[in-house]
Amino acid sequence: MQKKIQSALISVFYKDGLEPIARKLQELGITIYSTGGTQKFLEDLNIKCVPVESLTTYPSILGGRVKTLHPAVFGGILGRRYEPQDLAEMKEYNIPEIDLVIVDLYPFEETLRTTTEEKLIIEKIDIGGPSMIRAAAKNFNDIVVIAEKDQYPFLEKLLKDQKGETSLEQRKDFAAWAFDVVKRYDTAISNYFNPGTKQVLRYGENPHQKATFYGDLKRFFTQLNGKELSYNNLVDVDAAVQLIHEFRDTKEKVFAIIKHTNVCGISQRKTVKQSWDDALAGDPESAFGGVLVCNGTIDKATADAINEIFFEVLIAPSFNADALEILKTKKNRILLQLQTSNFSLQSPSKALLNGILEQAPDERNYEKWEEVGGRQTTEAEKEDLIFANLVCKHLKSNAIALVKNKQLVGKGCGQTSRIDSLRQAIEKSKQFNFDLHGAVLASDAFFPFNDCVQIAHAAGIEAFIQPGGSVRDKDSVEYCMTNNLAMVMTGMRHFRH
Repeated sequence: MQKKIQSALISVFYKDGLEPIARKLQELGITIYSTGGTQKFLEDLNIKCVPVESLTTYPSILGGRVKTLHPAVFGGILGRRYEPQDLAEMKEYNIPEIDLVIVDLYPFEETLRTTTEEKLIIEKIDIGGPSMIRAAAKNFNDIVVIAEKDQYPFLEKLLKDQKGETSLEQRKDFAAWAFDVVKRYDTAISNYFNPGTKQVLRYGENPHQKATFYGDLKRFFTQLNGKELSYNNLVDVDAAVQLIHEFRDTKEKVFAIIKHTNVCGISQRKTVKQSWDDALAGDPESAFGGVLVCNGTIDKATADAINEIFFEVLIAPSFNADALEILKTKKNRILLQLQTSNFSLQSPSKALLNGILEQAPDERNYEKWEEVGGRQTTEAEKEDLIFANLVCKHLKSNAIALVKNKQLVGKGCGQTSRIDSLRQAIEKSKQFNFDLHGAVLASDAFFPFNDCVQIAHAAGIEAFIQPGGSVRDKDSVEYCMTNNLAMVMTGMRHFRH
């Protein structure tokens, strides 16, 4: 439904970028209502506007805190043009129809970055602005709402190309953007009033980057020792607890080492000490400066062994007193007791392109267990394949995990080619003297050709797990059948970018 803009209400904090829009509105004969500083700005440009006070019969009062909060303004925004009763009441009370609302909110976040003075910060909490934005967005059937100056170019083009007419779809898109603006604004204010949820970090991913953490770590961890967690610590700790969460129902002990969010060592054994020894053996070089995580109690023997290397963070559900005494000898070493009963996977989100991507957690290991090779997997191979697939799920794509006796013996990750990841994994295994005969391979995505299977087989691997889904799955399957190799297809891809 096309609608022509006849009137506009403009009330903005920052005036930059507003002039060409205001001139275009004037050129199209659109009545402009305005307030305070915005009114003066427009009048200085010889752009005619109607003071909001002429509608409300009240001046701007209380130091500017109240100027638009009035039925004459909100009636003009919220009035439904398709409801005869609304139109009759608007006529009775001399409320004009407002077709365009342009608001730029008080700079609350910018003020936080420049001062800690509470009085100045509180005065930058906009009240009328968010209310007008919400009202106009709610009434998108009749109104165009512009909620921040980043939208000015879109409005200017629309006014120029469509002569002030808008479609219902366009008005609804502006409304969706407006609600997001208000949500972000309210979140910033909420975070200010809930300081326990905001933590300014020493720096970000690199020393020249500022960073802030919004969240409640105490809900998941009790910090027993060490310095404040850094940005990179938090990222790796998140990767570590997501990985150990996979083994929450495992009776044996699992120890893992995380480096730059990738698993560089992991094993599953009867004791914590055995699990640590074999996790470290998988790649002792990469373990330097890593984040360690375990699903069992850290005892003295394990603490003695761990104490021999440099690491950033150790996470476990519990620590023996004598183990803590050993581990606390280095004051900066971060020890976190994980409240496993409180931990649950969150929906991962990522900010990009002036928006936010959100998705469901990557839960479960496999969708199906389809044996498609030249032979069935042995019981030992099946256990290793299940373990390897979980590990592979926590490596950056393209990912390959080589596992033998529930120990990671080689991995390749973050490569642009799956063959490169496989070669990297095989080289890692050779570097630390692992025999790949009897090992299994997990791939986070399908094999588009049979080259990976051939290369792995030449290195001694005889069992594979992969999601399948390639138009050339049969190439890898035929190679396995010809060479009596086991292959499982799971129907579940585990990309991690």
